[in-house]
Amino acid sequence: QVQLVESGGGLVQPGGSLRLSCVLSGFTVDYYTIGWFRQAPGMPREGISCIRSFDGSTEYADSVKGRFTISRDNAKNTVYLQMDRLEPEDTAVYYCAAETQIALGSNWYRRDLYDYWGQGTQVTVSS
Repeated sequence: QVQLVESGGGLVQPGGSLRLSCVLSGFTVDYYTIGWFRQAPGMPREGISCIRSFDGSTEYADSVKGRFTISRDNAKNTVYLQMDRLEPEDTAVYYCAAETQIALGSNWYRRDLYDYWGQGTQVTVSS
């Protein structure tokens, strides 16, 4: 059974950094995409980054490009989201998700294409 468990959220001041982790388990396929999404109160869930297992290629939403970095540690079955220069607008619940059926290209940000989701971790950026 595929499971994703996020951790690393918390309260941080504007300009600060956090690193989120997503531990993966139960994968039976070699090729998949791991996405990071976030949802602020009253807002739709937004795809902000992804990494593809096949070649390690990454994608970023414009809202986080240059500030956030996605990476993976295959030995630890973990995908990370390093978040730097955080802004109050980054406050949200952050989710990691896995897509295991099809290869995601330019549609990587669509939440409906992901099969499995973690429980989410709260990130609050405030002084």
